[in-house]
Amino acid sequence: MEISVALLLELGIILTVLSVLGAMARRYALSPVPLYLLAGLVLGEGGIAPVPAAGAFVETGAGIGVVLLLLVLGLEFTVPEFTVSLRRHLPSAVVDLVLNATPGAVAGWLFGLDGAGILALAGVTYISSSGIVARLLSDLRRMGNRETPAVLSVLVLEDFAMAAYLPLLAVIAAGGTWRQALLGVLLALGAVLAAFTVSYWWGQHLGRLLSHPEAEQLLLRVLGVTLIVAALAEAVHVSAAVGAFLVGLSLTGETAQRARKVLSPLRDLFAAVFFLAIGLAVSPAALVPALPVALLLALVTGLTKVASGWYAARRDGAGRRGRVRAGTALIARGEFSIVIIGLVGVRHDRLGALVAAYVLLLAVTGPVITRFAGARPRGTVRRRRRGGTVPRAPRPAPHRPSPGGPAP
Repeated sequence: MEISVALLLELGIILTVLSVLGAMARRYALSPVPLYLLAGLVLGEGGIAPVPAAGAFVETGAGIGVVLLLLVLGLEFTVPEFTVSLRRHLPSAVVDLVLNATPGAVAGWLFGLDGAGILALAGVTYISSSGIVARLLSDLRRMGNRETPAVLSVLVLEDFAMAAYLPLLAVIAAGGTWRQALLGVLLALGAVLAAFTVSYWWGQHLGRLLSHPEAEQLLLRVLGVTLIVAALAEAVHVSAAVGAFLVGLSLTGETAQRARKVLSPLRDLFAAVFFLAIGLAVSPAALVPALPVALLLALVTGLTKVASGWYAARRDGAGRRGRVRAGTALIARGEFSIVIIGLVGVRHDRLGALVAAYVLLLAVTGPVITRFAGARPRGTVRRRRRGGTVPRAPRPAPHRPSPGGPAP
């Protein structure tokens, strides 16, 4: 079998660059996601050092990366507790939709776009990046925070909304009828409901089936089943991320713990490739003319996302810092926004440049804002108590909501 020298060389350079950037980010206690995105911009078409031979690998690896990110995220929770959280956050999903889709729709109308363009821009401003947010929660060690179930509920409900939105947009962009669009939406929603029902009632059987004492067998089984479920989800226009997340939710106990351990290194590798791919998909030359409008739209929808997360975290009883952390965690946009522009096609080149600039702005600045927003001050907490100070109290155990609802 002949191996491409150019492919090996470019992949080696890419991984080395990502390693250096990741080490730099860790040194300053930052998430490496923004640096990976900027590296993609430099290495993409029109960048300083393009890597054409590695393009196909990066594109494929990006799809696997987002699947692994959501799979490992799902392993942190169980179906019953997450089902309770989803039910509690249906009002949060409505607030999220209204606050964040409206600016995009209004902007599309002001730009004189047609119906498909307006619908596409509304989706771009509405949907957060599940992949970026999942990595941020892990990087910043916020999985046990009180506000995290609220953030995840909003993300998953957004992905469920995409199950109805993407078929609708695809039919309208192709010039189809409303009857065809409605049929596509109903099929996608039926598939989501069926998948969630199977995960809820028969998830424990899946865990027993996939469990194995050897780490290699466990890795192959869990990853194989996850990719199959993700493929089936994509086939019915449901996000592969939703399928992977449901598989993760289905695994509990020792099987989930061991699966996290064997999958984490693989997740980190392909997650880095995923963030790089977002940067590679953006042409630097197209960014400059669209930057002013993209910056204004990013500012408005960044604030509306913060408001959405604040509202959701408040429903879970999180404090002020937790609400800020929840809101800023949802700012980043990413993979779905790029998929949406791909669906509307070449008729909207101006929209494509605007969305590319918009996504890059929020994908880079969102993680940075999240890192510093709502963070606790380091060192001793000084409190007035009869003229003295007291040291910081021991940090409580991570909160995890019980199936019966939030803790008092």
